[in-house]
Amino acid sequence: MTSGGTSGTSGWARFEWRPWTFIALVSLAVVAVNASSDFLEMRRAGFDFHWWEPLLWEVTSALVIVAMAPLIGMAVRRWPPTQDNLIRPGLIHFGLTIPFAIVHVAGIFMMRESIYWLAKAHYGFFDEGVGSVLFYEWRKDVLTYAVIAATYWIFDYIAARKPIPAPNAGDDRIEIRDGATALFLAPVDILFVEAAGNYVEFHTAGRTHLVRATLAAWEARLTARGFVRVHRSRLVNRSNITAIKPTASGDVEITLKDGRTIAGSRRYRDALESDAVKA
Repeated sequence: MTSGGTSGTSGWARFEWRPWTFIALVSLAVVAVNASSDFLEMRRAGFDFHWWEPLLWEVTSALVIVAMAPLIGMAVRRWPPTQDNLIRPGLIHFGLTIPFAIVHVAGIFMMRESIYWLAKAHYGFFDEGVGSVLFYEWRKDVLTYAVIAATYWIFDYIAARKPIPAPNAGDDRIEIRDGATALFLAPVDILFVEAAGNYVEFHTAGRTHLVRATLAAWEARLTARGFVRVHRSRLVNRSNITAIKPTASGDVEITLKDGRTIAGSRRYRDALESDAVKA
């Protein structure tokens, strides 16, 4: 566990066009299928309705969902599921389905109510009670949230496994992509590198940079720059280590130049201590 404050990049500052565009296009297809199905079924059942009502229901729902999709993507990056930690992110995302459903219901109600009012027609969305409507919509929104979250995770998973470009000859700096910005960091400025789902966090003294990649890919590139693996999800810059303290469990506490301590696993302790002796 790391200690010491850091400020910098987080998943909340990101917007990705590709997964959002994919979700929007899929939503357009869903609108077409559902609206036409509703229209045909209602006409077959002999219901008295305006022709535009099924289309309105589906379009308004899709608009609110697509508008909120980037927030779900940011939540996936903020609390990514990992092999080591599935329960906590799962519970967080399950909890987020509640505000997602509330905003969804409020959004479609306001849009539909306004259009029905303009058409001088009655819209009885809450005729069966607010609680029953919210529960009914929440059940569907749990699945919607899960599909959108999985879409963002898959896009991130694919992008994180793209090869990392090799550095230019004679340039010792490390190039990383922080969102749409290319940053060039001197190896000595990087304290440690940590996995975060489909992302890797580069921790410097002043901030944290979030990069879409795998830790294994960066380890292959950073080993020659003086970085050593101390945990299955963490690399440390040897030049920034000031102390290595064994713990009762056999693991180690690593103190860095800026004063923070991070945990090292017993699995990598021998390699870490032998590298420290060589250094």
